[in-house]
Amino acid sequence: MAEAFEVAGLRLTSRLLMGSGRFASSEEFVACLEASGTEVVTVAVRRVNLDDRAGASLLDHVDRDRYHLLPNTAGCYTADEAVRTAVLARELLGTPLLKLEVIGDPRTLLPDPVQTVEATRRLVAEGFSIFAYCSDDPRLVATLADAGAAAVMPAGSPIGSGRGVANPDHIRIARELVDCPLIVDAGLGTASDVALAMELGADGVLLNSAISGAEEPQRMARAARLACEAGREAFRAGRIPRRLYAQASSPESGLLGAPQ
Repeated sequence: MAEAFEVAGLRLTSRLLMGSGRFASSEEFVACLEASGTEVVTVAVRRVNLDDRAGASLLDHVDRDRYHLLPNTAGCYTADEAVRTAVLARELLGTPLLKLEVIGDPRTLLPDPVQTVEATRRLVAEGFSIFAYCSDDPRLVATLADAGAAAVMPAGSPIGSGRGVANPDHIRIARELVDCPLIVDAGLGTASDVALAMELGADGVLLNSAISGAEEPQRMARAARLACEAGREAFRAGRIPRRLYAQASSPESGLLGAPQ
């Protein structure tokens, strides 16, 4: 039986969260949801039509009996914008869950640390459960946790870069500094990146481009699911120490012909 994962009042069996952008079709998106085993789906409030009164909607393709929606503030550049978007999302979707994104500039898409901390404090005070997307700076991760974030989401590397976990030690240190769930978000490109993030102690990962941009998205979704499970098991098992020199795996005592 899968190990339960609790975050923001949710009790989940999957530690893989999935984004909803850039899929070739709604059918491919739904197939990838199924293959990934995810139970949480992020939706960009500012970029996707979420209002079913206005015609075709992403909500038409997400079974809310199976999946928890995690609206996000993608496209926001200030705390004020993020707060307004969060309130709109809560009204439309009836959920206090929010993935907070406050981007610093459109070229690098790196999160703005000052605006992110401010928005986190304001939204927590308004009753939101914040999944705070941020850089991998361990002190920033700790500051967001102290500000009341329900989960912290340090980037593995820049959004959509596919570079994987650029600074493994940062993720490892951040894990030591916070007690709330830590979910690696952004920059992961393939299953081995997912496994590494989980082996570093992450409670989960969030994937979008790694799946939607793969040559075979459904197959990649399934691979990411298995990697997430394997990485978590490896972290719990505890790896052997790294050594500079070889160490025989067989015992040295009792060898045939060895001096007594």
